[in-house]
Amino acid sequence: MSQIKHSESGMTARTGFRLDKVNGKFMGVCSGIANTFGWDVTLVRFGFALGTIFGFGSLLIIYLAIGLIAD
Repeated sequence: MSQIKHSESGMTARTGFRLDKVNGKFMGVCSGIANTFGWDVTLVRFGFALGTIFGFGSLLIIYLAIGLIAD
């Protein structure tokens, strides 16, 4: 089932979170987050790296959980 909404301007916008395995480096989690919120994927990856370092690895567990649970 596709989760693409058609807006009045003819543009399509994806709703909901999906992994982006095509543009992703590892499991497509950061790329999927960047696509969902319209952010730069490099900033999302940098944020995850900093969060993993300063959170003593807790974001690494969250990253793996998102990668395994999400579509």
